[in-house]
Amino acid sequence: MSETKKAEKITAIKGMNDILPTDSHLWQLFENTAQSVVQSYGFQQIRTPIVENTALFARAIGAVTDIVEKEMYSFTDSMNGDQLTLRPEGTAGAVRAVIEHNLVYEGPKRLWYTGPMFRHERPQRGRYRQFYQFGCEAVGFSGPDVDAEMIMMCRRLWDDLGLENIRLELNSIGDAEERARHRVDLIAYLEKHEDILDAEAKRRLHSNPLRILDTKNPAMQEMVNQAPKLLDYLGEESLAHFNGVRKILDHNNIPYVINTRLVRGLDYYNRTVFEWVTDSLGSQGTVCAGGRYDPLIASFGGKPTPAVGFAMGIERLLELLKAAGEPEQPNQCDVYLVHQGEAAQLQAFVLGERLRDAGLDVIMHGSTPAGAGSFKSQMKKADGAGAAFAVIIGEDEVQNHTAAVKAMRASEGEQQQSTVPFDEVVDFVVDQITESGDHHHHVHDENCNH
Repeated sequence: MSETKKAEKITAIKGMNDILPTDSHLWQLFENTAQSVVQSYGFQQIRTPIVENTALFARAIGAVTDIVEKEMYSFTDSMNGDQLTLRPEGTAGAVRAVIEHNLVYEGPKRLWYTGPMFRHERPQRGRYRQFYQFGCEAVGFSGPDVDAEMIMMCRRLWDDLGLENIRLELNSIGDAEERARHRVDLIAYLEKHEDILDAEAKRRLHSNPLRILDTKNPAMQEMVNQAPKLLDYLGEESLAHFNGVRKILDHNNIPYVINTRLVRGLDYYNRTVFEWVTDSLGSQGTVCAGGRYDPLIASFGGKPTPAVGFAMGIERLLELLKAAGEPEQPNQCDVYLVHQGEAAQLQAFVLGERLRDAGLDVIMHGSTPAGAGSFKSQMKKADGAGAAFAVIIGEDEVQNHTAAVKAMRASEGEQQQSTVPFDEVVDFVVDQITESGDHHHHVHDENCNH
């Protein structure tokens, strides 16, 4: 007889990862914490599409950048010939939405977003082709106060996540005409040292010389350190703005270093730029980058509107969380329903719904291809789910209208199992959980009505 050919397995695309249930509690911890921090500063969520017109990113990010030239997932929509791109970052889409819906019409807006971004990079630890970012944009505010607020908000997030060893680097890249003056001198300086420049630097010499200052090449460090510093080219207004940011940070005891080589690869940044960096991840040190981008909205055809924002890579922060000793994975449920026989199963469904009405998380034992499973094997499952209680219904219990309630985490000497009438099971379990403080899913009670 002919062997049936086994269907070929399809696997995920390289650099696009599954987030499995064993890790999802960490993602939820990060997302819930970040959301509650930024909401405590008055930020509101914006959700934009994952696909935008390619022109949006070419204009926002600059056509001669690596991102647009080599890293974007761009394609022609076969239905209508539109040029589309999977978003490589979050700011451009948020700004497009602000302009399209005239969001700043009745006053400035504080916005936050989170979600997947896409870049065709070489996958490496903490860097993937589909990666997740959390970011904020404050649109319509021009003063140094909101720059400082953004930085302090990040600081609070690190504290709430229990992350240490993340330090703040700060710089100002001034305004366009100040950068233009600096650029002339910088190119002249770099040309004098052309013999030291690597291929990458030579390629950027006239298109994006500021990025050369950011080089990681050890052979170029000394030369780059001596290069003309943008800070020395700042006019009165830019300098006042920068000093305004520093004053607020100093007053609030937020430590930082001024890194004169801190620049931005994107053309639309101006004035304040900042990065939160760590040495705990090897070479990829930046966990969050931000700055002011006052010129961007006008370059998109909106009315000139000041703005400042930041974005952080969630995968990298989760690496840090893991390195710091990750928090316990919460138990899956408060109650596991163990049942044997059809009448018991019907009764277990009724009890399960009542327990959930009382705000508890309940897992009902389900049958598998191997069958319903003995009481013993079901109790093992209850233990594996981390349940605080097993509620057990068999034929005897159905006859007597009672359930056996077993405390799965009781210590020696405590009563482990009680017989409770069906109608009193919910109150009994809720009382026990409230007494022991063992209710695991505070997420239900607190986070949904923040």
